[in-house]
Amino acid sequence: MSLLDRYVLREWLGVLVLVLGATLGLLLMQSMYDDLGDLLDAGAGLVDIVFYYTVRLPSFLSLVLALSLLLSLLFALGRMHRNLEIMAMRAAGLGFFRITRAIWGVGVILCGVTWYMNGTVIPWSVETSREILQDLRVRGQSTGQSVDRVEAVESVAFDNRRQNRMWFMNRYSRYTNRGYGVVVTELDAERREKTRLQAGEAWFDQNRNAWVFLRGRETWIEPETGEVQRSVAFDEKVVAHYREDPALMLAFDQKAVDMSFWELERVIAFHEAEDNPKVLLYAVRYYRLLAETLGPLIVIALAVPFAVAGVRVSPAVGVSKSIGLFLSYFVLFKTSTALGGRGVVDPMWAAVAPSLIMLLIGLGCMTRVR
Repeated sequence: MSLLDRYVLREWLGVLVLVLGATLGLLLMQSMYDDLGDLLDAGAGLVDIVFYYTVRLPSFLSLVLALSLLLSLLFALGRMHRNLEIMAMRAAGLGFFRITRAIWGVGVILCGVTWYMNGTVIPWSVETSREILQDLRVRGQSTGQSVDRVEAVESVAFDNRRQNRMWFMNRYSRYTNRGYGVVVTELDAERREKTRLQAGEAWFDQNRNAWVFLRGRETWIEPETGEVQRSVAFDEKVVAHYREDPALMLAFDQKAVDMSFWELERVIAFHEAEDNPKVLLYAVRYYRLLAETLGPLIVIALAVPFAVAGVRVSPAVGVSKSIGLFLSYFVLFKTSTALGGRGVVDPMWAAVAPSLIMLLIGLGCMTRVR
């Protein structure tokens, strides 16, 4: 890199580190406000709390990076503009892209970092921190109530359209990894009930690769008439062709925004062949995480043209325009997400279109800067 490139990077990266640290600190304080009471109630010690927030911290990066990048660019380039350094560079015959090429190079690297974080680091952080909190809650609850109600998820429903099988559990305990009050209904091709298996307790046996049901009854039903043909009680029943994953059952009832990239991928892969409108929300979120890879370039394209506006224009005007476009991006994102979730727009385009539109607008602004 030339001396100019090193100078521009030094001016910008120093501000970026400060803004990134301050923003992460604010989000960490907000997270402590939300979760610290639960951790203390679960009996977590100082080591547990420090470990939990250390694991949780990387999950904030997707929220922080774009905002920190925007603010640091506006501040660093705006300061260089006020000090007439940009004018001096322009007077030396350098174009805006030449002046900021090092920033664009770092932006491309940050795109790769964002891809890696969304695909690996953040999913690990989200899932691991959730498991830590659940384990702490289990440890705190296990001494005060029956084990079947420790860390229990109420009213679990799962529709396996591939095998025409519907599940319902009154509750599922993550502590025992068992469901309670379980009803499994087998359907025919026309979605009419054929058999109904009811059990007081059920779990997936990893060794047998099958579901085990206790204290229940299996009922056979004539699909045409709905009449009961036969009903048999059992103490224990192993059903070899039931292989539904309990983790997938529980994941489908979570909000898309609370799920990791891996969990979204599993849910979409399982339900992609179904005409299930709920899958659209997960698909939009999944493609949205992929589209965030372009985030650093979008921010740079929006920040640079306005931060280095002409000397006759107040820097506050350029900053205001840049922040306004940045906010417009989020409005456009929310609108497209709503349309994609309702099936009005294809989920992939609903997630990708806002990023592409704002990137084109930013590049257009770059070409018009004088």
